[in-house]
Amino acid sequence: MEFPDLGKHCSEKTCKQLDFLPLKCDACKEVFCKDHITYDQHKCTSSYKKDVQVPVCPLCNTPIPVRRGDMPDIVVGAHMDRDCKYDPTQQKQRIFTNKCLKEGCKRKEMMKLVCNQCHGNFCIKHRHPPDHDCKGGGHSISKAGYAAIMRASESNFRPTGSNKMSANWYLQRNRC
Repeated sequence: MEFPDLGKHCSEKTCKQLDFLPLKCDACKEVFCKDHITYDQHKCTSSYKKDVQVPVCPLCNTPIPVRRGDMPDIVVGAHMDRDCKYDPTQQKQRIFTNKCLKEGCKRKEMMKLVCNQCHGNFCIKHRHPPDHDCKGGGHSISKAGYAAIMRASESNFRPTGSNKMSANWYLQRNRC
């Protein structure tokens, strides 16, 4: 005995399989077998109604709100025509702008690498004073360190003692 009304045929044109447990697509409301139920497998034209992904503008990289039922391609296209804040001049912003001051070196760095002694900007290879033939002097001392040495030499040391000589010797040695 046959049951002609039992089950449904798959709506996929190439399949048409009789399925006793048919599945209904929630977007296009057509009936499919287990092999063709996903949006991609039956090339659902109404999948955008159920797809909740937020499209991003390819020019300005901002998310574009899309109302349920609207096609994302049309909404993104309208954004690009009207509201897009894309500026082609900002596309060419240079990252490596800090040129090395060492003669003959053409390297550029993303951030400044300033020498403590000569206050020049150098690349990673030439950032140390011996690597760029620094003419800034000896060891660098901060302003606070220099002031501390001067206070120590004036108040704690006697002008005729050997301690005064050692403080002056330290300052001359470090070229402060």
